[in-house]
Amino acid sequence: MIPLEEALNQILATVPRLPAVAVPLNEALGLVTTEALAATEPIPPFANTGVDGYAVQATDTAGATAESPVRLRVVDELPAGKAPTVPVGPGEAIRIMTGAPVPEGCDAIVMVEDTSAEGDFVTIRRAAKAGDHVRPAGGDLEVGDPAIAAGSVLGPAHLGVVASLGHSAVNVVRRARVAVMSTGDELVQAGEPLRIGQIRDSNRPMLMALVAQTGCEVVDFGVGVDDEAIITERLQKAAASCDAVVTSGGVSMGDYDVIKAVLGRIAEMNWWQIAIRPAKPLAFGMLSGVPVFGLPGNPVSSHVSYELFARPALLQMMGQSKRFRPVTPAVAGHDMRRRVDGKLHLNRVTLRPAEDGSGRQVATDAGGQASNVLSAMALSDGLVLIPDGQGVSAGDEVSVMRLDLPADH
Repeated sequence: MIPLEEALNQILATVPRLPAVAVPLNEALGLVTTEALAATEPIPPFANTGVDGYAVQATDTAGATAESPVRLRVVDELPAGKAPTVPVGPGEAIRIMTGAPVPEGCDAIVMVEDTSAEGDFVTIRRAAKAGDHVRPAGGDLEVGDPAIAAGSVLGPAHLGVVASLGHSAVNVVRRARVAVMSTGDELVQAGEPLRIGQIRDSNRPMLMALVAQTGCEVVDFGVGVDDEAIITERLQKAAASCDAVVTSGGVSMGDYDVIKAVLGRIAEMNWWQIAIRPAKPLAFGMLSGVPVFGLPGNPVSSHVSYELFARPALLQMMGQSKRFRPVTPAVAGHDMRRRVDGKLHLNRVTLRPAEDGSGRQVATDAGGQASNVLSAMALSDGLVLIPDGQGVSAGDEVSVMRLDLPADH
């Protein structure tokens, strides 16, 4: 057996980074920028109002109160999107809408809530100060100001900034295209009848969802029956059309693991026994320069193996600097016993706040811990990391790899 860290480090040292491409903004969410962007024009490009109200000269409103208001003549109305053509003179006001350019002569905006209209006049019930509710040109970014740093993960606000810079596309590390395939004659897809010895293919839908959750483009390569010619053709097609291949099943020590025989012949593979439980068997290698992740067939093992090895590698391929789920402290809600076997155990747990008001999280088993009990995986918030030994007792502090939180390092 080899330690988890050794296998992971070898994988991360092997997988290639994907190239940069220009993509439209509507396809860039979650991708990593490959160049810094700076403002080439002031943002906003002109002084504008932050509220609906009246554009005034602040000195005309001096001393205005609800009991002693000021009355100004309304000389124009200015909606957003219209250029001002009438200046604000002494004793005058212009009705103005949020986002409209500030007209000449105006140095303050009075909120509409502090006014009342009376024909061609407006009554001002609150004194304004110069600059009130005026958003200056370049108030967000001046020409030359850095806007987006290289290596940024583009969220919705980033995309808004890029659009405000006048760009319709952005250079990013492209999204990984990942082939997902299950293997085994025993697998039956939803909607088909089950015979004795057959099981539903749960791994492929689960892994496709995990790959999509990672931010990759998923390509469904279906169920590969235990036929060397068929599996060879599918794997070669996957490697020719995708950036990575994720398979489940057939990587342990079985006599009928056809995919293991095929990969051993056409790819450069490592067949590892990782010092963890579940997810001990793992295959990793390169097929025509494309990473192949051979995950175990038991559904919980397949899920855990993806989280520990494939997910960080795919994120790294896409230029992500944060690749690993956070590990947070918790308190064991009950004894979590194990035997000495040289492995790190990863128990599926749910988390709840401690009843003592300490703010600590209490970890309890999500259900059965066998590697085929996928229902417990579905209920879990994370994986308790139990080092080799006799386990932990109720009340002991434990570390939990949080599956319910995004990568933070």
